[in-house]
Parts: sequence; C-alpha cells; structure tokens
Amino acid sequence: MKLSFITALLFGSICFAQNNTDTSLYMKSEKITYLTDIGSESGDLYKTIGHHGPAIENEWMALRIYFSDKVAIDVYSKAKPGLELKKAQWYPTPEQQKEGWGADYYKVASTVGLGGVKLWDGEKLVPLNPVTNRLARVGKTDTTSWMEMISRGVPYKGKKVDILVRVTVTSGKRDAKVEAVSLTGEKVQFATGVNYFKDFETKRGTNYIAVWGKHPEDVAAEIVPIGAAIIYNPKDYEKSTDDGTQYLLISKPTKSLETKIISASAREQEINTLDKLEAYIK
Repeated sequence: MKLSFITALLFGSICFAQNNTDTSLYMKSEKITYLTDIGSESGDLYKTIGHHGPAIENEWMALRIYFSDKVAIDVYSKAKPGLELKKAQWYPTPEQQKEGWGADYYKVASTVGLGGVKLWDGEKLVPLNPVTNRLARVGKTDTTSWMEMISRGVPYKGKKVDILVRVTVTSGKRDAKVEAVSLTGEKVQFATGVNYFKDFETKRGTNYIAVWGKHPEDVAAEIVPIGAAIIYNPKDYEKSTDDGTQYLLISKPTKSLETKIISASAREQEINTLDKLEAYIK
C-alpha cells in the first residue's frame, strides 16, 4: 500500500509538472510553420525572420538574439507571469497590452543589449561580423528552452574564429543563462554587459550590474520603466568599462564564458523597482 501511494504521488507530480518556457523561430512569410534552425552565409536575416531572430521565454520575460551583425540580446517584458510568444509574436496590439500583455519596452540600439556578446581585441570591441555563415537554433528539454547563434569565420586578431552564443531559460527560474564558446578552440576575450540610457538608476555589486529606467522605445503602447541585470563571476574578467551607452565586462582570454541575466518591469507585482531587483539578485 505504501509503495502504491508513493508511486501515485510521483506520477501525479510528473503529470502536473509544466515546463513554463517556450521557443519561437519562424520566417515572416510563413508564420504557421515553426523552425528549429536556420542559416545564412550573409549572416543577416534580420528582416526575414519573425521578431528578427530566434526567441525564447520563461514566465517573466522573453529574449531574442538579433540575426544580424549585432548578435545582441533583446528583452520582451511581461506584466504578469505566463507564456505569450506564440500568440503575441513579440508585438502584441495596444489593446492587448492594456489588457495585461507584455511589450517590447527594451531598446538595444548599437549595444550588446542585455548580456549579448562581442569580442575584444585588446583595444576595442570586435563584432561577430562579418561571417562565412551564421546559424540560429532553438530547442526544448523537459524543464528548459534554449536558443543559440553560431557565427562562423569571424575575423579576430589575424585569424578567423567560430563563436557560439547560447541562452537558456528554465521553468520556474527568473534568470537566464548566457554561454559564449569559442568553437574553434582559440582563446578569445569576450565582451558582454548591459546597456542603459539617460537618467537610469544603477546598482553594482562584486558580481552584478543592475540598471533601471525608461528606454526610448517606440513600438510599445506606452513607455514603462524596466530593469535589467547581469550576474557574473568577477574572476572571469580582467576589466570593466563604461562607454556612455553600456556597462561592459571584458573577459580574460578563455575558450568559454557564462553569465546570468534577468529583467523585470514596473508593471509586474513581484519585482517592480531597482531595489527589489537588487534584493532578488542578492
């Protein structure tokens, strides 16, 4: 009897467990068919792919990687927990936003966005461009959703390197994991960070940078303060810098790097101020 009871409990927990993450990758011309991968020798499918690149989401935010020379990470902020990508396709109507849907409040501009990856040649940022080929992929496991961008043949210090940027969200966890890998085995210096705009508030700790403010976004029904933070291991980096648009972290020479990113909105109930975002990180 005891064994049967335990078995029933386990079975019930499996049945009721839900993966509150999702992926989205599709061509603008074919919204019905979702893809698992797509590639381009030009490295630019920005205008061809829905929401300009692969996208994933958890309950609190959606993230996309621009399929262009930027390879920046952008954020779709939510007002309440839930999955919205398949229905909203990143751009819900003004009416839907007023009804409680999320929106694209975040503006990347020419920066890395939130946790995006570039290279550093010792003096300046090096974009993951030009390329001989760029590939986007998405996938799911029982508890996660992930997306990745592989940029092949990126010129770097007289050589060509292949760089993978992979972002993973896990059901029930607010933060996302960002991994950068030199697939060719060459040690490189990665550059990552978080962007900001005028009048933003900033909080910094030994292993995080958090910002809060209004992005000058023009595709949402209203402008809403949002927060963004990158969490990192300070031992992985040789310096940090501020170029006036983004706080950048420059890694030591390495084959791989891992950070965590998180975003929140003033419209949500749980984390709606910078202080609450910092408290959550701590």
